[in-house]
Amino acid sequence: MTAIALEHVSKHWGPTTAVDDISFVAAPGSFVVLLGPSGCGKSTTLRMIAGLDQPSAGRILIGDRDVTALPPAKRRISMVFQSYALFPHLSVRENILFGLRVRREPRQDHERRLARVVELLGLSALLDRRPAQLSGGQQQRVALGRAIIAETPVCLMDEPLSNLDAQLRHEMRREIRALQRKLGITMIYVTHDQTEAMSMADQVVLLNAGRIEQDAAPAELYARPASVFAARFIGTPPMNVIACPGRNDLLLGVRPEQVRVAERGGFAVLVQTAEYFGADTIVTCQAGENTIAARLPGKHHLPAGTQLALDWLEEDCHFFDAATGARRDDFRFTDERQRARRRSA
Repeated sequence: MTAIALEHVSKHWGPTTAVDDISFVAAPGSFVVLLGPSGCGKSTTLRMIAGLDQPSAGRILIGDRDVTALPPAKRRISMVFQSYALFPHLSVRENILFGLRVRREPRQDHERRLARVVELLGLSALLDRRPAQLSGGQQQRVALGRAIIAETPVCLMDEPLSNLDAQLRHEMRREIRALQRKLGITMIYVTHDQTEAMSMADQVVLLNAGRIEQDAAPAELYARPASVFAARFIGTPPMNVIACPGRNDLLLGVRPEQVRVAERGGFAVLVQTAEYFGADTIVTCQAGENTIAARLPGKHHLPAGTQLALDWLEEDCHFFDAATGARRDDFRFTDERQRARRRSA
């Protein structure tokens, strides 16, 4: 049984294609992140799962039931919006219970379900406050509470942490993930933030221009990016992608954290900038027409114009088709001439 499945789903707005023939499956109890830049179709995809937008083509299944034509109320889902969508004139208690009252669910269950939710979210002391009297994190918890109290097997979240500061985002990431695991619900979570995706997800669906670029676990997305887009979207700083020495049809990729200062040989480069972040230093260098970033552990004093030689292990190399950007696993540096050509480039 699958919790959610999209089968060849597309969405067109007149001549504009927002989502283009995407398919993926979310297992029951999994945390799935729809990741990508602004305008890639991730929020539109979420809205189609929710029933707020109708697909132009394809099917959406929730719990093996075709819900493509069903309204949101018939889909057994809950949703947390980016804006939290709290009613300013209602108390925390009333905001959390609002959905139950609208759906006219048995009143004798309200207090039991409310007590469970506020205990989970630490809201017991805030039940009589209005949203304006709450911090951003507290408002986020109230929005979560309103979704959780519905006791649906699927919860959708549309960039719920984007309004919070960095420290609070970090705390809420842990809270949301722990809550999802404890409740065992299936969560579909939209974000443009790769840190959220990599730290929270069981499965990442990376979208680009309305299409799925890669659908994989976070570790695979990092270790085996399916394309140049995936390689450069995941990782901070992004993967270095340069022309492959001696091959016009290939691009070579290597992550900055796998670049090291060479004791001999390597790429001759000129330092452009060196940014110290405490645990490491990000050094950006120029090598001919290529820009190469290296993430070096510790503090390094490297003024602009410093000459360095950089290198990396062959097993850390990724190769991509220069024309399509797709990953190529049929090529390796295999002989001394290729190695020498790489070092002297």
